[in-house]
Amino acid sequence: MDEKERHERGMAQRRKVLGNEWVDRTNAKKTPFNAEFQELITRYAWGEIWTRPHYDERTRRVLVIGSMIALAQWDEFRLHVRAAIAEGGFSETDIKEIILQQAIYCGVPAANHAFKEAAEVMADLAKAK
Repeated sequence: MDEKERHERGMAQRRKVLGNEWVDRTNAKKTPFNAEFQELITRYAWGEIWTRPHYDERTRRVLVIGSMIALAQWDEFRLHVRAAIAEGGFSETDIKEIILQQAIYCGVPAANHAFKEAAEVMADLAKAK
């Protein structure tokens, strides 16, 4: 696969996972400073890793959400919780179970903060309906 094809596959997967609105908003914010980074993650995170055949999309979402808790990357956590619910068919219970699982492996303070962040995302999604 060449870089153009990898980028096209990556953009299609990125849109599928995060939703067109999010991707369009991110693309609109591209600048000369961050454009190469956006291209890099589209080609490799989305076009190379998220399109691999072994794990299904749901499993990948669970892995990413759990990893974001472990790394305390709350902006990315919120992004992926929102996308999991809005685009991926996850329920609030699904998110709760991921956070409970991570409480054991990442610690109670991380899970406590994850519940706070997830609740805010869920409230925002409810308002948007």
